[in-house]
Amino acid sequence: MTTPAQPRKRILTGDRPTGRLHLGHYAGSLAKRVALQHEYETILIIADLHMLTTKPSHDDIAQISENCRGLVLDYLAAGIDPDKVTIYLQSAVHETYELNLIFEMLVTVNRLARIPSIKDMARAANMSDEEMPFGLLGYPVLQAADILLPRAHLVPVGKDNESHVEITREIARRFNSLYGEVFPIPEVLVGDVPTLVGTDGKDKMSKSLGNCIFLHDDELTVNKKVRGMYTDPKRVSADIPGTVEGNPVFIYHDAFNPNKAEVDELKARYRAGRVGDVEVKEKLARALNTFLAPMRARYAMYQAETGLVDEIIVRGTQRMRAIAAETMHAVRSAMGLASTWNRLLRAAERRQKKVRSASPSGDPS
Repeated sequence: MTTPAQPRKRILTGDRPTGRLHLGHYAGSLAKRVALQHEYETILIIADLHMLTTKPSHDDIAQISENCRGLVLDYLAAGIDPDKVTIYLQSAVHETYELNLIFEMLVTVNRLARIPSIKDMARAANMSDEEMPFGLLGYPVLQAADILLPRAHLVPVGKDNESHVEITREIARRFNSLYGEVFPIPEVLVGDVPTLVGTDGKDKMSKSLGNCIFLHDDELTVNKKVRGMYTDPKRVSADIPGTVEGNPVFIYHDAFNPNKAEVDELKARYRAGRVGDVEVKEKLARALNTFLAPMRARYAMYQAETGLVDEIIVRGTQRMRAIAAETMHAVRSAMGLASTWNRLLRAAERRQKKVRSASPSGDPS
């Protein structure tokens, strides 16, 4: 006698459609998504509603459609298999709005205000505390709805979103304690390089800072960006011993150069003052271009198939709608909201039936 196979656990993660993906995204969570898509049922969200928290203008919203296509192309180029992974548009799954509203009742304003990344996001959008919209303060609550709507078990994120997943875990526990076990408590998975420094040496690679190497950058662009990268600022010539730790060029070597013997040899020579920044950067550029070459090939292949990306998004959104409907049925049933409506509906139907039967013509009017 055979036993039924256990359903695979689910992953939920994704990105806002604000532009193209870069090496920071890949190192932070995209690499994990690609690696785990064969082990977990993977769902990727195009989080366009999250854009409204900092980019609510008509012009910003008008860019969403094209940005969605670029985002999905980057997913596919990085190795996401569209036949294995569900990719969906957040705003097209209306249960998201309902679950977000319910979750807003389960967390306090003070708890949300303690999350440091929210103020960082406000500063990045040039907002003062007085200008911050409620939606930005509630950003982690909407993320909780995203994660728990498919009842995900694992969330691969960058380091800056780790605290947001903790809010999700708190909300899931709170809901389950009040209404019954509906949601799993999701685990967080941070990438091997939690935060990749920018090419300018800043703490984080960011589109707004212009310090990114994008997944779709061509070879010449990568070479140019690497040549301009920051290194050890105290090292004015090749014969002066340099610092490897915290040096952006070597951080990138460690993350993307698979030739560890070459990296170790460069580090030793750099510390001894026996290699110049030019050689170190040339070898990094070569390693990065080798790393990105398969992505460029896949990008070109998928881009050439007119309408394919749109079809992938529509198919994934339709599937997510079915999953969301199941979850919200469980949520309403657990809370008693469904039974309230059902009682009212049955009472109204009984009354209409009684009125019809009492009317000589059978017409309640």
